[in-house]
Amino acid sequence: MQLRPYQTRAIEQLYDWFSCNPTGNPVLNMPGGSGKSVVIASIVRDAVQNWKGTRVLMLVHSRELVAQNADKLRKLWPNAPMGIYSASLNKRQLGEPITYAGIQSVWSKAHLLGHQDIVVVDEAHAISVKETGTYRKLLSDLLSINPDMRIVGFSASPYRLGQGMITDGDEALFKEIIEPVTINELIYHGHLVPLRSKLTSHRLDTQGLHKRAGDYIASEMEQRFNTEDHNTQIASEIATLANDRKHWLIFCSGVAHAEAFSNSLNNIGITSHWLTANDPPAIRDAKLKDFETGKVRAMCNVGILTTGYDFPALDCIAFLRATQSPGLYLQCAVRGMRPHPDKKDCLVLDFAGVVQTHGPITGVNAPEKTGEGNGEAPVKVCDNCHELCHPTVKQCPVCGWEFPEPKPKALMLHNDDIMGNELQEMEVSGWSWKRHTSQKSGKDMCLITYYGALSEPPVKEYLTIAHEGYAGKKAMQLLVSMAENAKTFIAGVRNIDQLCDIMNEGLYPKSIHYRKNGKFFEVINRAW
Repeated sequence: MQLRPYQTRAIEQLYDWFSCNPTGNPVLNMPGGSGKSVVIASIVRDAVQNWKGTRVLMLVHSRELVAQNADKLRKLWPNAPMGIYSASLNKRQLGEPITYAGIQSVWSKAHLLGHQDIVVVDEAHAISVKETGTYRKLLSDLLSINPDMRIVGFSASPYRLGQGMITDGDEALFKEIIEPVTINELIYHGHLVPLRSKLTSHRLDTQGLHKRAGDYIASEMEQRFNTEDHNTQIASEIATLANDRKHWLIFCSGVAHAEAFSNSLNNIGITSHWLTANDPPAIRDAKLKDFETGKVRAMCNVGILTTGYDFPALDCIAFLRATQSPGLYLQCAVRGMRPHPDKKDCLVLDFAGVVQTHGPITGVNAPEKTGEGNGEAPVKVCDNCHELCHPTVKQCPVCGWEFPEPKPKALMLHNDDIMGNELQEMEVSGWSWKRHTSQKSGKDMCLITYYGALSEPPVKEYLTIAHEGYAGKKAMQLLVSMAENAKTFIAGVRNIDQLCDIMNEGLYPKSIHYRKNGKFFEVINRAW
């Protein structure tokens, strides 16, 4: 099995990180469809083959991911000394140097797993920031057996509602995020296909829905969304907009909603199944087989066909549920980005404002940290007597003036909104590097200006290598890669001015792909 260049890059960046950090745990941020399981298999194989006596534990939270990851290791290393421990797969194999396990099966079994040198966690955003939960319980017990054990996380969405990045917080398990590849790079090289979004005429309004733990209360959302009127109109609209699509994956707001909407599709002649977490494995597998072979056209589910579901022919996704979780949005959307000979893109139909809430998948922002409760309470002001009222009241408690019903924000989607603006290409004729000081923060950064033909405006890129946290670390990783391609030597550089002088003498890229993001440019790919 031949690794792709970015997969090799991911492994090299991980080893470089470990060589510079004798303690702490990193996370590799790799988009869905980038082949995380292949990178994991390579790391596991290298560790066991190169360091005699090394024991490795690979953890995931679903039986499908246990099976997928184990299969990739077998393909990469057919004779791997591996055992699988997963109750749902009916396997409880211990004693081998490598164990692939489901967390629900082993969270209380550190005493059976024994000494481990490396623990690899796929979908690491499932680990709580606080020292609670099944993952933290097992890892704590294993660290008590081997305090020198290192943990490597993998995630396509390294953030959590209420926490922000999974590296944030004093109790965070992970210290740093490594980003070896982006969605745009994967699309550019043909490893993923783009998404298309179309404006829908019917809308599921979230105005007034309450939230719990940062997201909408599921039962309340389902009660509002799961009506005969909604289901009938949306089924008809999907049938019109996706009439040339073969495989529709529908994300609903609840189990009853999935069943009802599946029935609405069947009523208009669109063959459909609905799937729940309570379906026995045999029934679940049979339904998925019907869907993937085309016997049924649509599969309605709540949220179980997200992480780990890999069906490349999927060519239409519909959101009939809202979410405040950017991670869930991203996990759902990228299901349709696997390349397949029968498709050039995947259509996304958003009836609940999910794309509008989180923006393009190429620029999803991490959720904000939960506040400490010290900010000002939100209020609204009575236009009649100017009384300060609680934001949920419909009538002023003092004068009785009725507040007008808030108007829902209009959806403004275009065909490329879910991907961001279209990429543009520039044949580079030169570049310049200089120090730039931010007027807002006062921090220094590198300003890179790419020049094309005389008729083209230059493209400017800011490299925030002096910033702290994730932004600074990500910029430094990019700088190192650019310096290598430019054939320059920047080790031991004392300041940004000296760095810019060195890079100005380096080899500039032959071309760049970029997009305009507001008044700034985002350089997606540089080709030397």
